[in-house]
Amino acid sequence: MKSFYPKNGRVVLHVDMNSFYASVEIAHDSSLQGKPLAIAGNPKERKGIVVTCSYEAREFGVKTTMTVWEAKRLCPDLIILPPNFDRYRQASREMFRILQQYTLLVEPVSIDEGYMDITNSHSLGKPVNIAEAIQQQLLSELMLPCSIGIAPNKFLAKMASNMKKPLGITVLRKRDVQNILWPLSVVEMHGIGQKTADKLSAAGISTIGDLANADIHLLKNRLGIRGIRLRERANGTDSRKVDPEAANEFKSIGQSITLPRDETKQQVLLDVLQKLSERVAARMKRKDVLGTVVTLMIRYKDWQTITRSKKLAGPIEKAEDTMAEAKSLFLKHWNGNGVRLLGVTMHDLIERDRANVQLDLFSYEQAVKKEPLLEAIKEIRKKYGEDIIQQGMKADEKGLADKEADSGQNF
Repeated sequence: MKSFYPKNGRVVLHVDMNSFYASVEIAHDSSLQGKPLAIAGNPKERKGIVVTCSYEAREFGVKTTMTVWEAKRLCPDLIILPPNFDRYRQASREMFRILQQYTLLVEPVSIDEGYMDITNSHSLGKPVNIAEAIQQQLLSELMLPCSIGIAPNKFLAKMASNMKKPLGITVLRKRDVQNILWPLSVVEMHGIGQKTADKLSAAGISTIGDLANADIHLLKNRLGIRGIRLRERANGTDSRKVDPEAANEFKSIGQSITLPRDETKQQVLLDVLQKLSERVAARMKRKDVLGTVVTLMIRYKDWQTITRSKKLAGPIEKAEDTMAEAKSLFLKHWNGNGVRLLGVTMHDLIERDRANVQLDLFSYEQAVKKEPLLEAIKEIRKKYGEDIIQQGMKADEKGLADKEADSGQNF
């Protein structure tokens, strides 16, 4: 069986659950099977944002981030359920428990996807056979469908898992990159959103092949070191290992300041926190990372020092989000005494391309909070025209759905 595995390389799987939240609800209530279903906020008021939907709903044009009223207009029989976060987290734990039965090298990327290194799992069969067994076990035990990409590295495995949904298994070898990936639009590449795609387009780079062959100095000038990394990925090169401890690695970016005098005015201290949060966010942006734990340090005039941390529901990067968390900790733990030093630190950092760019539990909960704003914007546009307000939105990473690939060959 070892002959089906590379002698010097690796075999990596990317397991991506299909319409995870909707699938979990269907598994919980079999009467929903085969029906158009969406998970969204405030379904009774026809408000909210669609966080995911079943493939039956997608056939009517229903999409993620669409408002409920738009989705109902496209599909009048659409069943809309509010999210059940505890149920999704439990399903995620069960999913990863199954993956770890095949290899201990499992790296969760988000609540519904993860990488597996099965290089040393040849006793279980061919890579395709292992993928089939995983897919069937998830279906039989959890009633949850998934797509799996098989490749020599994480980037190609991620691209492969997107090529056939739902219930797809796709092999993508490095020698296939030129024929399969290069003709695709650059925005279809994992790790590239619309904003980056626009920057590349302005430089005459419109396809993944263009990126793979682009001038290194041009990319560095446009995107910094990230441009070099994206060029490597476009050529099928990715040296990152599947790391089960990746989510637990202790990394941090912090900023602190000793105040010119012992300060007791709350607003002054909050202004200092704002500046610290902005500096931390700027450094995270330069390093292309997001933070998942925020820590506040307060040193009082008597040199007593306290630190308080909060594990976030999901990764953040913006100054306003960092400030919101730091402010919450400050208001909760400041005792009113004079402050000599303040510090803000983001811990457990993850690379941007490791973070899930699709709407997950955290971003969904944040999106729900913005629903009143979205409704107000719609009313203004309705009254004064569509162009009165331009809303900025980072495009979700686009999948490569419905593109077939042969998964039956030996790896």
